[in-house]
Amino acid sequence: MSVAVFTVIIRTLVTYIIILLVFRFMGKREIGELSVMDLVVFIMLAEIAVFLIEEPNEAIWKAIVPMAVLLAIQIGSAWISLRSQKFRRWFDGKPSVIIKHGKVDEYEMKKQRYNFNDLLLQLREHGVHEVQDVAYAILEPSGKLSVFEKKEDGSSDYAVVLIADGEVQYSGLKIVRKNRQWLVNEIRKQGCTSIEEISLCTMNEDGDVEIDIKNEYK
Repeated sequence: MSVAVFTVIIRTLVTYIIILLVFRFMGKREIGELSVMDLVVFIMLAEIAVFLIEEPNEAIWKAIVPMAVLLAIQIGSAWISLRSQKFRRWFDGKPSVIIKHGKVDEYEMKKQRYNFNDLLLQLREHGVHEVQDVAYAILEPSGKLSVFEKKEDGSSDYAVVLIADGEVQYSGLKIVRKNRQWLVNEIRKQGCTSIEEISLCTMNEDGDVEIDIKNEYK
């Protein structure tokens, strides 16, 4: 085996190990679903990997350093996202209600540049053939459509998020046609003194409000 071939094999193994480690440090969320930022990072990692393998005369550190920088950016953005909803919405976007009680929101579809062919295709993938059979259809930031079908009594299992990470979700309040004062009264009934102490608050179609307190298992 020539030195050149041996060098390519070694650099390929090194590249594989480095990228594997980067993905492991990024966390399971990065593997399961791709945001726009994840996709950019993965494309750049692929380009760096090609450089590392196809340029055997170049020093390995010229590829390792950019990979380390990308990893640092990804970990840093994930850390900020855990602490800032505004940052998370800016980078990842937010879910959009496309169908509500069997009615399509054409304005929201146009806003998301989402057409009826895409909608019908994804509904069929969920086994749904009629829009009227859908209680709620949510277009997730990843582009995936979450579908909640109507039950026989016309209800569904969909729960509207009213509070997330200690912040009121006014889009959720708009869906259930309630205001902030109503929400404050509801959480006080369950023994909570402030919105900031709640990690998640949802309301189902029966009007039941469920609350999860921050750090209750700490």
